[in-house]
Amino acid sequence: MKLGINTYTYMWSIGFEGARPKKPMGAFDLLQKACELGVRALQLGPNLPLAEEDLEKIRELACGAGVELELGTRGLEPDHLRSQVSRCERLGASLLRTIPEINGQTPPVADIPGYLLQIVPLLEGRGIRLAMENGKIPARDLAWAVEQAGSSCVGVVLDTANSLAVHEGWKYVTEVLAPHTMCLHLKELAMKRVWHMMGFVCEGRPTGQGQLDIPWILQACRRSPHDYNVILELWPPEQATHEETIRLEQAWAVESVAFMRRYIRE
Repeated sequence: MKLGINTYTYMWSIGFEGARPKKPMGAFDLLQKACELGVRALQLGPNLPLAEEDLEKIRELACGAGVELELGTRGLEPDHLRSQVSRCERLGASLLRTIPEINGQTPPVADIPGYLLQIVPLLEGRGIRLAMENGKIPARDLAWAVEQAGSSCVGVVLDTANSLAVHEGWKYVTEVLAPHTMCLHLKELAMKRVWHMMGFVCEGRPTGQGQLDIPWILQACRRSPHDYNVILELWPPEQATHEETIRLEQAWAVESVAFMRRYIRE
């Protein structure tokens, strides 16, 4: 188990539609940040596209720094996953994270094993693990799909916040998906009622300063047979200016890594 960051640790710093910084963080900047924070895992997601000509250089620098790389994408289309497995090999990444979608839409759960079975021989032959992230599919359905694939190369990325979108809490989702976890996206949050009591506000927090029971989550994930990494993700609320938001995000990353050192010392 290694502690790490990813491109969703620095969403505001990288930028996205409607929020582009003057000097966006790139892949090499993110690798440098991992080194500064002293973490040993870096997951590169689809919110930061990688140039093909940079893959080998990123691999070389990460290897020299002792940072393990993981690759993130979206989709279950077999041809797409084959191309991503090839990119994993060029990066030296053994884990490919994906969102279970087909043409940008969540497929019927019953269809997912069919897509997985088309890619399993390649995964097993190349020694690459495919981990589907929870969030759009109920946890028990996602676990079922993994089990139908019948391969130790297929599992899940367990995210502690995403399943709020399908009205499932972090503890329930952890209990269901822990046995299949290949990567843990530790995303701290706090839920509170609005002043009139008719609804809730959900906001991110620095790791350890929200409502997650992190020791319990790590204990539950011991049921996983996989050597998984813990990737810190952040949901900093937007501040008065983009620059202020980025400063908050950068500070939260430092605080979050420092907090997790009590559990993962490496």
